[in-house]
Amino acid sequence: MDKRLERILPRVQKPARYTGGEYNQIIKDKTQVDLRLAFCFPDTYEIGMSNLGLSILYHTMNSLDFVWCERVFAPWGDMYEEMKKAGVPLYALESGDPLSAFDSLAFSIGYEMAYTTVLDMLDMAGLPLRSADRPGLLPLVWAGGTAGVNAEPMAPFLDLFVIGEGEEVDNELLTLLREAKIQGWSKHDFLVKAAQIEGIYVPSLYEVRYHEDGTVASVTPTDGAPLKVTKRIITDLDAVPYPTAPIVPSTEIVHDRVSLELFRGCVRGCRFCQAGHVYRPIRAKKPETLIRQGIEALKNTGYQDVTLLSLSTSDYRPLAGLCDGLLEYCEPRSIGLSLPSLRADNFSMELMEKLQKVRKSGLTFAVEGGSQRLRDAINKNVTEEDLLHTCQIAFAGGWNSVKLYYMLGLPTETDEDIVGIAKMADQVLHCWRLYAKNKNRGVKITISTSCFIPKPHSPFQWEAQISIEEYLRRVNLLRSSITAKNVTYNWHDAETSLIEAVLSKGDRRVSAAIEEVWRQGGRLDAWSDYFSFSRWMNAFAACGIDPTFYANREIPTDEVLPWDHIDVGVRKAHLLHEREMAYSSALSPDCRHQCAACGAARLLKGGKCDG
Repeated sequence: MDKRLERILPRVQKPARYTGGEYNQIIKDKTQVDLRLAFCFPDTYEIGMSNLGLSILYHTMNSLDFVWCERVFAPWGDMYEEMKKAGVPLYALESGDPLSAFDSLAFSIGYEMAYTTVLDMLDMAGLPLRSADRPGLLPLVWAGGTAGVNAEPMAPFLDLFVIGEGEEVDNELLTLLREAKIQGWSKHDFLVKAAQIEGIYVPSLYEVRYHEDGTVASVTPTDGAPLKVTKRIITDLDAVPYPTAPIVPSTEIVHDRVSLELFRGCVRGCRFCQAGHVYRPIRAKKPETLIRQGIEALKNTGYQDVTLLSLSTSDYRPLAGLCDGLLEYCEPRSIGLSLPSLRADNFSMELMEKLQKVRKSGLTFAVEGGSQRLRDAINKNVTEEDLLHTCQIAFAGGWNSVKLYYMLGLPTETDEDIVGIAKMADQVLHCWRLYAKNKNRGVKITISTSCFIPKPHSPFQWEAQISIEEYLRRVNLLRSSITAKNVTYNWHDAETSLIEAVLSKGDRRVSAAIEEVWRQGGRLDAWSDYFSFSRWMNAFAACGIDPTFYANREIPTDEVLPWDHIDVGVRKAHLLHEREMAYSSALSPDCRHQCAACGAARLLKGGKCDG
């Protein structure tokens, strides 16, 4: 360990974040590999080590014998200051080597509020922020993750983006980079060849023009780059590697357990949901694969909890059999099994009994809208009867805590819908009084709201976000409508939601504000401890950017969108149709009952998804 680190670590919180040396980490001889890759997660160790995607890709890229992939996380404020004072550059956990020793930096960006942290990590690595200021081939700086479906705000900083799922395309990219390094290609020549790999977006090969009113006029590819970049997907989830010996963290993290991914995509088609559209088509793992992988991971880590992950876990068809297979191993060993992302319309007594065989966790349901009309408008397809029936089952089974999530500011929302949230809380409370198994323990009902953010590649991508003032008015209306003492109300701040909307829907010009925020000290903006709304607003003003142009403006459907040259599989015509259905509060059937012909199935070899 660097002697400077030995002096620093006793002075910071949670020094185990920064030491490496964890069980199951991958160590290679750096003299025996052709490429060294720093896999950078622009958030803290606790968040990054809880990310299943990072764990999967860490093992996938390390499966290449010519690559050593190491992890890098953003330091918390105390460590950041100590590293700056001591002149310690950002380093990788496995080797402790500074990032200047690496051939490539790959960022996993799943959330727009991480953008300033990406810039901060580049600076801590001693690299220029902008791709144009890094003329050499190495180090190549690239990124993947959900934020890449609109890569434009970060386009000037990164050499390329991986669009879609990385298990295969990452290794194809690294194989090409190895060839380029050995043969001494220029950066431009490499990027031109990389752009021919499906799923690789090279921003520098696209020219963007704007109209006088600030809207995008055109995005034109150059040097043979494709007109549209089509995302990559994994067709057969059972066939790709899964880390059954994941790294066991040295300190507590957010999700300290074995995570099993049941399927990708979502059968529901909620109109506000970006993930439900960009992760299509639906592909599921076989239960026998999941049982085997889960048991192996438990044996290799010593974890005492397993969680089953997907966008809607209870929609996994063989869920009951999967739970039985896992519980056969878990129950005698007192290993807990949890299922987040449950829906109120398919929660059963059978499922409840399985969940509480080892230990009982809280129940959380995303209801989203306060009236049936609004839930139909967003295609949520959950009724009040569904929710109350689920609560009846839960309370009769011994649960006494329920969390209900909603959004404020959804298209077509009225004050009546908002008051309906409070009325539903009263109904849940009444349900507890009727059916609770043990009333002596009391009941806790938590209502949480966030501000609707229109997201690219969703049916509501053309919508305007409500203003901060209007959001707070709706929050206060709901607060005043909740009268029961057993109901707690929490709401997400509106300022962060506005900035997220700008970054979600922004074009390349927004990059100037991101850089300005960083230069004014912005980093770790996903954390309320560090987020500064005034810093963002000052940066927008300094760069001549109107945030309301991106966040609070309804976009005409014939306008060129900054992300139109990114193809996630779902046709724009389908999104427009779903938006029209929303304004008549008309439901669309889920994919299991009727194919919506959204277009995503064309990405599969057989042309048929698992919906």
